Amino acid sequence: MTVNYIIEKWNKMSLILKVVVGLVVGCVLGIFVPGFSVLSVLGTVFVGAMKSMAPILAFILICSALAKSSNSISSRFKMVIFLFILNTFLASIVSVCGNLIFPVKIMLSGSTQVSQVGGILDVLKNLVTSAVANPVESIAKANYLGILFWAAVFGVCIKKVKNQKVIDVISGLAEAVSKAVSAIIGLAPFGVLGLTYTFITESGISIFRDYGRLLILLVGCMLFCALVIEPLIVFTVLKKNPYPLIFKCFKESGVTAFFTRSSAANIPINIRLCEKLGLDKDFYSVSIPLGATISTNAAAVTISIMTLTLCNTLGVLVDTPTSLLLCIFSTVGACGASGVAGGSLLLIPMTCSLFNISNDVAMQMVGVGFIIGTVQDAVETAVNSSGGVILTATAEYKERIEKQI
Repeated sequence: MTVNYIIEKWNKMSLILKVVVGLVVGCVLGIFVPGFSVLSVLGTVFVGAMKSMAPILAFILICSALAKSSNSISSRFKMVIFLFILNTFLASIVSVCGNLIFPVKIMLSGSTQVSQVGGILDVLKNLVTSAVANPVESIAKANYLGILFWAAVFGVCIKKVKNQKVIDVISGLAEAVSKAVSAIIGLAPFGVLGLTYTFITESGISIFRDYGRLLILLVGCMLFCALVIEPLIVFTVLKKNPYPLIFKCFKESGVTAFFTRSSAANIPINIRLCEKLGLDKDFYSVSIPLGATISTNAAAVTISIMTLTLCNTLGVLVDTPTSLLLCIFSTVGACGASGVAGGSLLLIPMTCSLFNISNDVAMQMVGVGFIIGTVQDAVETAVNSSGGVILTATAEYKERIEKQI
């Protein structure tokens, strides 16, 4: 078997199959060759490249999409935003129910120093402030609220100018950036190999021993949202079997998101998936970056479950009205959570304030979150990221069905 033969076979394989190969090889090497840390560099480089390109891709695509858009797209945006927020709110309710069925307590110890987040008004203020931040700084720092806002402003203004040459230039830039991102995505199997290796060698089994019940509750609620709640939403809207779409999105978006642990880094993957699903580029170019910001049902699960677990541990009574208020706070907080790994954890002190739990105690729970974050944040990102594509497709398919009636 020659090297050329192996390369030829490799090139003929689908990207998903290549990613699976990278995943398996990473697992094997992580178990049997744990000291070969140079492999971790592959994952670091891949995620770094994706994170670097994602803000530029989002800005250019949104500008291009809005500059060329027709007025008919606006109804889809209303629908997809409604679905994003509904999905996140329902995830909070699932978390409250999960806590009632399977309450968890943990051992708390010394304080943890983490930057704190204030109340709900502070979160809303941060959302507005982030949206109007300097556009260049927003791209440089991957502030997707700022990117969405300014890209929308520039895109609408370009459309109003009605200069076809300017629109053609923006479209050309969008195509060039998309090709660059496609080249990076082609390296995904090697990136996943490095990320899997790091995951296996760093997490070990200690987190399952010390915080197994909490992890089971978190992951269980997230998977319930992904495999039951989201399919119910899709079925209610489209009146058809949702699982082919659900499983396709999990396979092609969720797997890479699990290892990158960044919804922002997974934006190029999701855009490519939307293209394969035959969706309207003018729509998904805006919807996918928006989904990376507010399609955060799994983040709402993390915020709610961690808060309720702390309440169980401290013996704090959680009544029905306060539970509903927690769901609202978790929904708003999840939509404003940072796109970095562990971003949702920093909103826990905000929701803990509902139960008069001090920041010092709440910060201990944040510390626990960072300990289990290897698994929790990976599953959270996979559910968040795939959900963005699922609901984007649902919104567009609904409009197509309505036009056929």
